[in-house]
Amino acid sequence: MPLFYSARHASALGEIAFAVDAHGALAALVFTDRDALATQLGPDAQIVADPARCAAALAELDAYFAGELRSFRTPVAPVVGTPFQRRVWAGLAKIPYGETWSYARLATETGSVARAVGSANGANPISIVVPCHRVIGADGSLTGYAGGLERKRALLLLEGSLLA
Repeated sequence: MPLFYSARHASALGEIAFAVDAHGALAALVFTDRDALATQLGPDAQIVADPARCAAALAELDAYFAGELRSFRTPVAPVVGTPFQRRVWAGLAKIPYGETWSYARLATETGSVARAVGSANGANPISIVVPCHRVIGADGSLTGYAGGLERKRALLLLEGSLLA
């Protein structure tokens, strides 16, 4: 099944690439370009340029970065991930805008252990929309983020869950 992408999109935090399925559900979202997107989706992914299919997701991302959107309506449909990873990603989706959870809390919510959810969190293919940036260390420290800790800090500042 083909996935569709738009040209690289400049966001407040750098270039973003994302892919949607035939129904407009997000399959992947990464900070960088189409090549990184292809890597995220795996070697068998068929990615076709189609900006029109991506318009709704793009509009929501722009509204989010403008501080006008707190909850994404675009559905997600990751094409990668084990059942355990998908369970953790579903747990991430429950973290409200403007809040952070520790890895321990996410582990409790998903019936696992912190180290395992940390690994699954790091493999999240749909950054921002599936808010892995909202997971922090038990001591409140910013830890691991595939997009880089400065982006994580910026996302948390945007959402008001981190003071400058």
